[in-house]
Amino acid sequence: MLGEVEGRVEGHRDGHGFVVPDAGEPVIYLAPQEMRSVLHRDRVRVRILRLDRKGRPEGRVVDIVSRAKAPIIGRLLHEGGQWLVAPEDRRYGQDILIPKNATASAAVGQVVSVELTETPSLHAQPVGRVAEVLGEIDDPGMEIEIAVRKYEVPHRFSSETLAQAAALPEKLRAADRKHRVDLTDVPLVTIDGEDARDFDDAVYCQPHHGGKGKKAFSGWRLVVAIADVSHYVKPDEPLDRDAYERATSVYFPRRVIPMLPEKLSNGLCSLNPEQERLALVCDMLVADDGRITAYQFYPALIESHARFTYTEVAAILGNTRGPEAERRADLVPHLLHLHEVYRALLKQRASRGAVDFDTTETQIICDDNGRIERIVPRVRTEAHRLIEEAMLAANVCAAEFISGNEHPALYRVHEGPTPERRASLQAYLKALGIAMPLSDDPTPAEMQAISQAVLERPDAQQIHTMLLRSMQQAIYTATNSGHFGLAYEAYAHFTSPIRRYPDLLIHRVIKALLAGRRYHLAPSDLTRKPEVRKGGKPRHTRPMTQEMEVWDAAGAHCSANERRADEASRDVEAWLKCRFMREHLGEEYSGTVSAVASFGLFVTLDALYVDGLVHITELGGEYYRFDETRQELRGERTGVRYAIGTRVRVQVSRVDLDGRKIDFRLVRDGEAEVLLERGRGARPERGAGRGERAALLSGEALGASAQEELAAVKGNDRRAKAAARKGKGKTAAGGKRAGKAAGGHLRTRR
Repeated sequence: MLGEVEGRVEGHRDGHGFVVPDAGEPVIYLAPQEMRSVLHRDRVRVRILRLDRKGRPEGRVVDIVSRAKAPIIGRLLHEGGQWLVAPEDRRYGQDILIPKNATASAAVGQVVSVELTETPSLHAQPVGRVAEVLGEIDDPGMEIEIAVRKYEVPHRFSSETLAQAAALPEKLRAADRKHRVDLTDVPLVTIDGEDARDFDDAVYCQPHHGGKGKKAFSGWRLVVAIADVSHYVKPDEPLDRDAYERATSVYFPRRVIPMLPEKLSNGLCSLNPEQERLALVCDMLVADDGRITAYQFYPALIESHARFTYTEVAAILGNTRGPEAERRADLVPHLLHLHEVYRALLKQRASRGAVDFDTTETQIICDDNGRIERIVPRVRTEAHRLIEEAMLAANVCAAEFISGNEHPALYRVHEGPTPERRASLQAYLKALGIAMPLSDDPTPAEMQAISQAVLERPDAQQIHTMLLRSMQQAIYTATNSGHFGLAYEAYAHFTSPIRRYPDLLIHRVIKALLAGRRYHLAPSDLTRKPEVRKGGKPRHTRPMTQEMEVWDAAGAHCSANERRADEASRDVEAWLKCRFMREHLGEEYSGTVSAVASFGLFVTLDALYVDGLVHITELGGEYYRFDETRQELRGERTGVRYAIGTRVRVQVSRVDLDGRKIDFRLVRDGEAEVLLERGRGARPERGAGRGERAALLSGEALGASAQEELAAVKGNDRRAKAAARKGKGKTAAGGKRAGKAAGGHLRTRR
């Protein structure tokens, strides 16, 4: 790899940095001296100087291709007679000097947005001017204002988009109803969370019997109606351009940055109860074994007959004679039919071997000032799963319909373990004495079999975590490679066009096919191929047509913006948790080790669902060996082991709000450490119900905060590393932490 490489700079809070090459090659290390002339997110050309003993490249900047144009967010300070801004994102590594006449009347300590007027060099700091004053750091919602700018999340619609949205009618017009199937008499209902404001989907189910003799059919008709956003958002209009730029809605505690203006997201496109709405319908026949035997798509006119919450539906399913059922007596039979088809679809899920792990999702409850009141586990009920399975059924039909018509589109692709991850997982399972087969090309059924086989083990959650980490992230791409987690040969996102741009594209393709046309995604500046992100690799081994390249570029854009939205949301949650934990300094909690590294343990508190680090210096005065295969630290003198799933009791010792870091210390009593080896003690409570199957149902990869912090500080514990080298693999406990349809076609599935 020696030579010159072009890529994007990624700074590190400790002063050094990396260059992420465009071609997906290994990242190149930049020493702190090299980082003096560049900033995080600059594009540079570097020359590879040498490879370290592990073959990792180190480079020197030879040319700055382009400077990052995004504003830098930070706090205005006055030190030594100089004004400067300390970037909130520590990956920038340098403070920004601000001339006295460029502070825009901001006060010391306020959060500001800075535009650079002079770029950094080897001998000079960057200089800038205050472009926007955001306010005080403790202002309600400031963490969100910081995050949307820090991650460059578009949060203001263009004036053209707002004007176009304002010009849309308040109600449906006669022309809107043309060429649609009238389903207003069908008792479709929406089922969402209590705090939902936009309603993408409505559902209905009834028993269905058809055919005679050997062809007799027994099962259900399942109708999934999805808001017809494509009727209002046309290609290359202002609404469409802004929606594509955002690619997804971004969800924060108490605030949403929508993909579409409110008039659409909460109005015309939202399937509000007792209001006529336009929809694109997936009408399916589901056999009693859960197979979808036939389906058709068609545009329709619908009217939601009720807005249910998950809690309400769960109560009705649990007690059909309770008060909730009495209030909705006319709709209870349809809910029971939905539950029946859900149970059938679950059978099909099991027969496919889809992956289904036991995890816990949490929800942040905030007060009126946007501060955390409490963090609670999300209770997943039969109502959640019922809707989940209905949406999965519609999504897989959409993918099959498009692929069967050989039309390009964006598929939701989720691939299984890479050979390297498979080998690591196999070694890990072997080390734990789990003799379960794992082929060279693992199948979802194999992964699911392992997860089921270990359910009764005390370290089951630890094993599930490692199974999940072995899988790859889900992406949008024009090349269909199937969905590993869901065990589908083809899968697409169809059911959320209000909040996801790929779903809107799928709607356009389906409507074009129903009309006997093809939908052409026009190339533009927006559909150019984005840079390959860190760790990315070229996905295609064969040349692609120009049309497929445009679709693939759109998929890469949507995937990147999805990650951006996730990062911004996690950043806000981490800030809120740190501020919350500042009020609990010195308090003690029980917790569970959620990740292990050579420099310490990441622990999730049982009662608060907050992650923090127990540095290795808190584990006692002996050497600890990090076993990467077993993912554990083991004391050489005592033999005590700390692994994922270990139960501990810790004290909150330090909170770094700017760095989004929480430190714990291990609590000791008068005789011994209050620490149990793996496998001893009671298992932690998991909360009421499962999490969202580690987001595998929507194809997401795990992004636990402990993993993120591990990645952020990995390799920065210099003293511990030095001791480890000296001790031939040992890690010293003495390091320092660094950180019937109109146009519809009935399709029979074979």
